[in-house]
Amino acid sequence: MKYSFALAGLAALAAASDVHDLTKDTFDPFVKEHDLVLAEFFAPWCGHCKALAPEYEEAATSLKDKEIALAKIDCTAEQDLCQSYGIEGYPTLKVFRGPANVAPYQGARKAQAIVSYMTKQSMPSVSLLQSKDTLEDFKTADKVVLVGFFDKDDKSSNATFGEVADEMRDTFLFGATSDKALAKAEGVKQPAVVLYKTFDEGKSTFEEGFTREALAEFAKTASTPLIGEVGPETYAGYMAAGIPLAYIFAETPEERDDLSKTLKPIAEKQKGKVNFATIDAAAFGQHAGNLNLEVGTWPAFAIQDTQKNQKFPYPNQGSIKDLSEKKIAKFVNDYVSGKVEPSVKSEPIPDKQEGPTTIVVAKNYQDVVMDDSKDVLLEFYAPWCGHCKALSPKYDELAAIFKPHADKITIAKVDATANDIPDEIQGFPTIKLYKAGSKDAPVDYAGSRTVEDLADFVRDNGSHHVDVSGAEGEKTEGVDTDGMPQQAPAATAKEGVKEKVARAAGKVKESMVDDDSVEEHDEL
Repeated sequence: MKYSFALAGLAALAAASDVHDLTKDTFDPFVKEHDLVLAEFFAPWCGHCKALAPEYEEAATSLKDKEIALAKIDCTAEQDLCQSYGIEGYPTLKVFRGPANVAPYQGARKAQAIVSYMTKQSMPSVSLLQSKDTLEDFKTADKVVLVGFFDKDDKSSNATFGEVADEMRDTFLFGATSDKALAKAEGVKQPAVVLYKTFDEGKSTFEEGFTREALAEFAKTASTPLIGEVGPETYAGYMAAGIPLAYIFAETPEERDDLSKTLKPIAEKQKGKVNFATIDAAAFGQHAGNLNLEVGTWPAFAIQDTQKNQKFPYPNQGSIKDLSEKKIAKFVNDYVSGKVEPSVKSEPIPDKQEGPTTIVVAKNYQDVVMDDSKDVLLEFYAPWCGHCKALSPKYDELAAIFKPHADKITIAKVDATANDIPDEIQGFPTIKLYKAGSKDAPVDYAGSRTVEDLADFVRDNGSHHVDVSGAEGEKTEGVDTDGMPQQAPAATAKEGVKEKVARAAGKVKESMVDDDSVEEHDEL
């Protein structure tokens, strides 16, 4: 009987879901029937998909009353459908306005963020607010909204506001009114833009210099809390803000609140120059290591230049007294004045490059990667990354193939967790090509991780266009392959890239590490 009740409970739970399961037969009719659909393309074995599931379900329930539909497609069962939309990883979320109007979902994977993002998608880029009631409702529609108060004949201000709204509609809700009485009631004179927010002082006003650039900068600055909280939902926003971020690490909410109050005067003084945010050291303490702080010694403070990816850790950790207003104010003032040198974390430069792949560390990054005479293919990896381990023998084989052309091409890799690098890396492995003569515009690699495809990428995108399709293979002696996938023996003199790849494929396939076997980390 208990078993039957359990089955009934599971059936009821499944029936209660507000997420629609779609197949190749039901997908097109569904997206035609609904004006706006968020579709998740997933695989049942995907760990990230499993983590998203409860957030996605909660968002679907919240959005149901707004007639915004959330759907999911199992790509292991609907391979043709997923392939038709170019799905290459899981989960992939896409916004549909009919089968032909498709855009990538660019929000965070939390329920509140999904609701906020899709609510913005359901509205015009600028909503017309024609009464006091509609204005009041709009002011509380999201954590941050912008309202333009313009005369109906002020074409210039209306056009500028519309351009910014089109550009930033995925981030903010925009409304506008030409009612002079509403402007007067809000304490502003036309033209003006008021940013309403659920934190800090409640609103900020923009009344001068109506240019697209100035208005966009105002929106970014005024929408950032004086002292916010860094977490999975907010991290990307802080990184995209374009100004340095000061982290306040503390383990408890009480400590974070106390430190916020202590450092608030500094944040007010530096607003627009440095963003301040607390971070939960108990949940995301490992991120302190990325800022060259000592992990586990709390509280702590550090500044990150998000544009140059430079780190400026405050040297004293572990005591509330160390993070006093006076001491932190001096450190921040010195930083803003350019008196603080960035901290550079680096492994030692190898005494000898023993394997075919050149090892890059922070201390030789400029000499190797920025060598303007050479094309440099650089892999950013993490030691714990399963896909990086699987790629290693193929990458060494690629390096061996290009070795005769060492005067023109360098195949290199860097442990991005142990060395400070100029680029902000979002995942591992990341592969970039730094072309000779064009080092400031690296080309991201997004193809299959095969030797042949990587070699073609270097040939087609490099400045030297070296073609190794008929090259001889070379043994990759001296490479430590302990714990790595077994590399196939070297090719014969007559073998080209295709033949070597085919021969090695079986070995590599056997040793591929599945995504969900990778150890979980508290990365932001």
